[in-house]
Order: sequence, then C-alpha cells, then structure tokens
Amino acid sequence: MGVERGRERTKDLVTGAQVLSGQLGKTIQRLRKAYNLSLSELAEQSGVAKSIISQIERNETNPTLATIWRLSQALDVSIERVLATGDEEPFIEKSSRADTPILVSDDGRMRLAIIGWIKTVEWLQWYDLSADPGGVLDSDAHQRGSVECLSVTEGEFEVDVAGAVQRARAGETLRYRCDRPHTVRCVSEATGRAMMVVIMKAAVME
Repeated sequence: MGVERGRERTKDLVTGAQVLSGQLGKTIQRLRKAYNLSLSELAEQSGVAKSIISQIERNETNPTLATIWRLSQALDVSIERVLATGDEEPFIEKSSRADTPILVSDDGRMRLAIIGWIKTVEWLQWYDLSADPGGVLDSDAHQRGSVECLSVTEGEFEVDVAGAVQRARAGETLRYRCDRPHTVRCVSEATGRAMMVVIMKAAVME
C-alpha cells in the first residue's frame, strides 16, 4: 500500500509539473533576467544543463521537481514562487526586504535593490540605489533606444555618458541615454540615495 501511495503521489507531482510548465518557463526566464544571468551562468550555479534550462524557458520539456528545486535555489526564491501560476497571483503583491534581490557594483560601494516587477523586467526596470561616498557603477550599453532616469533623494550623484557629464542633488532627476557605456558616481561626502528607472524599449532618439 505504501509503495502504491508513493507511486500515486509521484504521478500527481509529475502531472502538476506538466500543468504548470507553460507558466514555469516564463517565470524562470524572468527571474534569470532579473538577476542579469546568462543561461550558462544559471547552469553553472544550479547544476542544471544549459540546454535543459533553455528547453524549460521555451516550454519544450517538463522538468522534474528536483530540477525546479535546483533552479529555485540558484535564483534564491522559494519553489512555491517558481511554481505559482499567473492566475493564482494576488492583485496586490508584497515583497519583503528578504525577498528583494540586491546587485552590488564592482567596487562594492553601490547597491541596487531590485524593486521593479519581475514581469516587466524585459522592458522596464527600477531600483532603489544606495551608495557610499566615491562609489562607482559602470554599466555596458543597453539595447538601442534605452533611457535611464536617476532621481536623487539623498546626497549628490554624477552621470557620465560617453563623455557628457552632469550632476544632480537631492530633489533633482537626470534622464539620459543608456544605450552606450555609462557611469554613475556618488560624489557627495555622505551616503547617497536615488531611484533608478530603466526603460529598455524607449523610442529611439535620433
């Protein structure tokens, strides 16, 4: 009886994975892009083959729960969140500080909390930026036409886009093309704070 119940339970889990696979692929891809991870990087961190992850994202395979668990661990989210379907998500969604991913600049002096909605990450991203004095955030060019907005709430920041430099203090906002290499610096003597919004598919600016 125990063996039969075990088989039935396994069958139910497999069936559940198949039903959820349509949403699962999109969820994995959105989470991966939110962390700016390539397929190769996620494969290395999770131990799941790159080809398998690619197939999951394209909904070409039904992953085992073990595979889903490894991916959720690598993406630092609960397996329940990965398996959640769009229809089950509440209209009001709350994220705790512990659930908020943090990106850190190469010099370790700038921190970007990803507070944007995971479903818009491909075209709209926003961050809560905090920086130590002298912190520098170097960024490669985003896709053509992308625009970044930096609204300073504390301290003073400097933005350098292809040699064009501008500064902003608390209460001021800088908007600039980010489809070319750009640098954000904290030039205040105290900790700086700003909201950063990146529009990935803005109209191309001639």
